[in-house]
Amino acid sequence: MDDNKVMMLGNEAIARGAYEAGVKVSAAYPGTPSTEISENLVKYKDELYCEWSPNEKVAMEVAIGASFAGVRSLASMKHVGVNVAADPLYSMSYIGVTGGLVLVAADDPGLYSSQNEQDSRMVARAAHVAVIEPSDSAEAKDYIKFAYELSEKYDTPVIFRTTTRLSHSQGLVTLEDRLDIADKPYERNPAKNIMMPGFAKMRHVVVEEREKRLAEDSCDFPINRVEMRDTSIGFITSGIPYQYVREALPDASVLKLGLVNPLPRRLIEDFASKVDKLYVFEELDPVIETQVRSWGIEVTGKEIFTVQGEYSANLLRKAVLKQDPGAVKAEVPNRPPILCPGCPHRSAFTVLSKLKIHAAGDIGCYTLGAVPPLSVIDTTVCMGSSISSLHGMEKAKGKDYIKNWVAVIGDSTFMHTGVNSLMNLVYNQGTGTVMILDNSTTGMTGHQDHAATGKTLQGDIVPAINIMELCRAIGVRHVYEVDVFDVEKLEETIKREVARDEVSVIITKTPCVLLNRTPVTHTCQVDEEKCKKCGMCLRPGCPAVTKTADGTTRIDTTMCNGCGLCKSQCKFGAIVDVPV
Repeated sequence: MDDNKVMMLGNEAIARGAYEAGVKVSAAYPGTPSTEISENLVKYKDELYCEWSPNEKVAMEVAIGASFAGVRSLASMKHVGVNVAADPLYSMSYIGVTGGLVLVAADDPGLYSSQNEQDSRMVARAAHVAVIEPSDSAEAKDYIKFAYELSEKYDTPVIFRTTTRLSHSQGLVTLEDRLDIADKPYERNPAKNIMMPGFAKMRHVVVEEREKRLAEDSCDFPINRVEMRDTSIGFITSGIPYQYVREALPDASVLKLGLVNPLPRRLIEDFASKVDKLYVFEELDPVIETQVRSWGIEVTGKEIFTVQGEYSANLLRKAVLKQDPGAVKAEVPNRPPILCPGCPHRSAFTVLSKLKIHAAGDIGCYTLGAVPPLSVIDTTVCMGSSISSLHGMEKAKGKDYIKNWVAVIGDSTFMHTGVNSLMNLVYNQGTGTVMILDNSTTGMTGHQDHAATGKTLQGDIVPAINIMELCRAIGVRHVYEVDVFDVEKLEETIKREVARDEVSVIITKTPCVLLNRTPVTHTCQVDEEKCKKCGMCLRPGCPAVTKTADGTTRIDTTMCNGCGLCKSQCKFGAIVDVPV
């Protein structure tokens, strides 16, 4: 194979494309399916700067600042992160760019790791921002380079939309040299760069004209491609769905869109006139379909294709060809997500469950505390919402109502938007107990660092934010740090604090078991002679602890890391430590 051709994940290819495009600043907050972009881009840290920002809004603003300074910049996030970044994004649409500015928005059709199936194209339409969407790894690398050209030529930020399937599938990519892009000189221009009402009114006119020009010019863009084959059937499609069209109906004519906002109307009308039957095949919302229909073009779309979930070639065969693929559903055991053996969150939830305390939850591994046998988390909305939700409950129903409630949030999520919520709780004289489950990492997305871990994305060791001192600085008078596996102390602390008529914070500072910072020195084992078969050790739901046919407990030593949670549940001394 040519040394310049390599297999790459879609996210890896996006990172490579940004590197080749001459990007000099990248900022992101980790979120599946976008995380690997920054993790791959930092491999080029000698030639560009990469950071994990505390949240997506900050990441977007860092990229904006770099654009103001005249260099090409990148912000990366998952689709729900775009909501957090929407404030600066909408204003930047009016301002435009100096250096090229691209926002990668990774959507998640099928809800593989998200709380909704939001379609980022809808955000882009509202913000009047161009959207480019690739269909494979090769296009991911090449199209993002085109996105920077588009950004600078049309004076606009560009959204680069991907989906989970593209982000995590592999394809062949041709490597090219990094472009030497000269920094653009900064020129003070208040009428363009300061969005006060008088200036914004003038910029709105510019935005509308820019969008019209883009729609017309894009009819000739190379990333919008017509593939004429059998003219009895035609498809307008983009992104990963293009691959399904080619697989299921290889003889169909296709208009493959690389720019999906604004749409190239003249190109679409010309293609529609050449086919007998026209379909729009797009995942999630009918963004393309609705616009095409509004132009008086007869098209078939969501009446036969679902607005829910991820598409497939088989879905297309069923809907269009009326074929039943006849796939046999594999008989596999049900494997629901579960907290890892030794996870510190399990200990916290075990104590809350024992005390019959409800938890307003947040986004992270600890959301798994919602399912049996723990069943502690009652609500999960978005990043940082746990504390604000608890505050709303107290204001709605009074202090007594939340005596059996806590807010549960992780350390990374606390730094993301939980800090603001805690400020609000204190400022508006709320009451309630906040539990910050500090496992010293961003666990759910693959163990990324953040401002409280003391290490940057580029590997630099820096002062770590002290969460305890931060809470005190906000005005919380009662802040406690507890070893989460000291269940007696944790139980005592929770009981005391939920009874308090003030704000209190309990920090369970115990590292994620997968960080491998502390070697496993022992495992837990069952003394079968002492085991009373009561099942108390099974209540935390650790996957390493199982029950035999006769009711005796067994502990899998290949999974156990000796956290001792099961041992703390046993009143008969039947679980002992065994050195490894």
